[in-house]
Amino acid sequence: MSFIIEAKMIGAGLGTIALAGVGIGIGLVFSSLLNAMARNPVISTQLFNYAILGFALTEAVALFALMIVFLILFAF
Repeated sequence: MSFIIEAKMIGAGLGTIALAGVGIGIGLVFSSLLNAMARNPVISTQLFNYAILGFALTEAVALFALMIVFLILFAF
């Protein structure tokens, strides 16, 4: 019985590794935004809208990863 609980904890811990990639992805989105705004400040509003879209899509991956982790921990 304790083997199942230990396996769940290991699986949930491995599932949270995806959150590190999401953090890196969000950092890349906004660093690219700042770089593009510095090069061409005229279209900064359009660039900001694209960055927010990229942020939302990247954050969706984090929410899916957390959903999987919670399913591993509490579903069975």
